[in-house]
Amino acid sequence: MNGAREMKFDPADFLTKVGLGRRLVQVKAKHAFFVQGAPADCVFYLQSGRAKLTVVSKNGKEATITLLTAGEFVGEESIAGAAGLRMASATAITACLAMKIERDEMIRMLHAEHAFSDLFLKFLLQRSMRTQADLIDQLFNSSEKRLARILLLMAEFGKVGEPETLIPQITQETLAEMIGTTRSRVSFFMNRFRKLGFIEYNGRIRVHKSLLNVILHDQLPEQGNASRPTLTEENEPVKSVRRAKKVLLS
Repeated sequence: MNGAREMKFDPADFLTKVGLGRRLVQVKAKHAFFVQGAPADCVFYLQSGRAKLTVVSKNGKEATITLLTAGEFVGEESIAGAAGLRMASATAITACLAMKIERDEMIRMLHAEHAFSDLFLKFLLQRSMRTQADLIDQLFNSSEKRLARILLLMAEFGKVGEPETLIPQITQETLAEMIGTTRSRVSFFMNRFRKLGFIEYNGRIRVHKSLLNVILHDQLPEQGNASRPTLTEENEPVKSVRRAKKVLLS
């Protein structure tokens, strides 16, 4: 039979090729995809580059709440109910290439194509799991361990393929915001990690796999492999809860 066959929908094609209601956009480093308070009228799919989500409190305090890598959606809140306003700002850390999908087109495709809705649902579940992990990290881990986890996430340890051990440029102030501590403490921990051979730090940060020991086994010289974390001023649950609330609600 020579009749034309209906082409099977490919989510990868949809997210990489321009079409009705979607176009490719290039965002330079330190430029915004969107800003907090702007109309939430589209979703971005990050094809390449790194970005971050930040929120600003009423008194002007800014905090970084998550880092974004290629293969992630940005601005998914735009399809939650009636179109509203952005709850955070998305800013490129490095030069980014993204597919900008208009809200109506995104909703249409989620209804029309099961393969696409499955892909998007998987992303939402992964984002939810990471948010839970971030909260647990804030509540129960020391700031030193939280810093180690952030560096490993930025280096993409645990993802398919080889990790990118040289992570994008990021300031100690931003790292401090993300883990809920001071820049001086971040500087102290970074110098410690460098002396222990976990990272190389000379303008850009290169993360070594040995940093996983801090997360998995609490392996620091004065602790020993068999030691367990104790309740200190750094990781006392009550103070961690207060710090987490301050970061999340301020």
